[in-house]
Amino acid sequence: MASGPNLSPPLPRSDYADFAIALSCGLILSVGAIFFVIVLFSGKMAGSRDFVSYWSTGVQLRHHADPYNWEQMMALQRSAHLDAKGVLFMRNPPWALPLAYPLGFLELKIGAFIWNILLLGCLLTSVHLVRVMHGSPNNYVHWLGVAFTPAVICLNMGQTGLFTLLGMVLFLRFHRTHPFAAGLALWLCALKPHLLLPFSAALLIWIIVSKSYKILAGWALAMAASTALAWWIDPQAWTRYSALMRSNPVQYEFVPTLSDAIRFWIHPQWIWLQYVPAAIGCVWAIFYFWSRRSTWDWLENGSPLLLVSVFVAPYCFPPDQCLVIPALMHGMYKTRSRAMLALLAVMLLAIQIETWKVRIISGYYMWTAPTWLIWYLLACRSTNAVEVVPTPAMAES
Repeated sequence: MASGPNLSPPLPRSDYADFAIALSCGLILSVGAIFFVIVLFSGKMAGSRDFVSYWSTGVQLRHHADPYNWEQMMALQRSAHLDAKGVLFMRNPPWALPLAYPLGFLELKIGAFIWNILLLGCLLTSVHLVRVMHGSPNNYVHWLGVAFTPAVICLNMGQTGLFTLLGMVLFLRFHRTHPFAAGLALWLCALKPHLLLPFSAALLIWIIVSKSYKILAGWALAMAASTALAWWIDPQAWTRYSALMRSNPVQYEFVPTLSDAIRFWIHPQWIWLQYVPAAIGCVWAIFYFWSRRSTWDWLENGSPLLLVSVFVAPYCFPPDQCLVIPALMHGMYKTRSRAMLALLAVMLLAIQIETWKVRIISGYYMWTAPTWLIWYLLACRSTNAVEVVPTPAMAES
């Protein structure tokens, strides 16, 4: 009897996992890199991104105009031939105005170039520092951090979420060795304080219990300096900002989060409803910390705290979820399952594909924030990390 064809043995499951990770990260980073390069060398492209809100704010501040005025901002953005839909405003609190002020002295193209380089540096530095905090293992986990789709979206949109990510990572890195510097770094987290309400509640209790007042002093100094500088730049900033945030277009804009979905489902006019999950999260965070206060570790215990904070945030756009990178990388380094790493990579690729068809303000993205938390809990069911052999496609950088 003639023998059949000489078939190769099937690949082991671990090889399929490695292939899925390499393929997903490669596609995400390739698409992100192409868009990033286009943005760097296209001034007009900046008009379709959130960067235009920071640049327009800087221009308004430079000319002592109102950066929260609908008509003035629309006229400015249209005169610069920007193609953004509607009018874009900088929604960060006024103490963030010093961050946008220098952009007002730069041309749009030059400002976009510098801004994107800074954001890219924030992402790469953050991932590198998290890797160092875990002992710089010789595996490809850090590539999943770099290819984390919300971070790639945040970079390409020119959002400030990557500054907040860097602030969080610097705090985690230096809270023991350089507490005052860690406190200063928390100013970057204050650029988006709504994302960290439960985290902040636990942090405050931890500072009191551990008497880490140098961290509080560093944060207070940074906040006082930025607030004073913002007042010098625009003495009416707080009044104008408050009016913007109370305006109908802002208050009744749907954001794909649990909190906003609850408000729109029960009673859209009850703005306070979207803060209920965060309030519950703060209570949980205090009890969570208190039960672990004697052995508290911010890298270990702070990871689920960070994931819950983003999940229950009053409002959180998909790019803001780049803030969970330290927590997810902690789970990546802890898990014993390559399949869990492959699953995460596939989910990241799925989000990337979604962005080609669905706008990021769509309710379709409500699945992402709870998914990161669920994935982390599943990944950490095993507490023993294993060495993951790097693939040729993802060699050590």
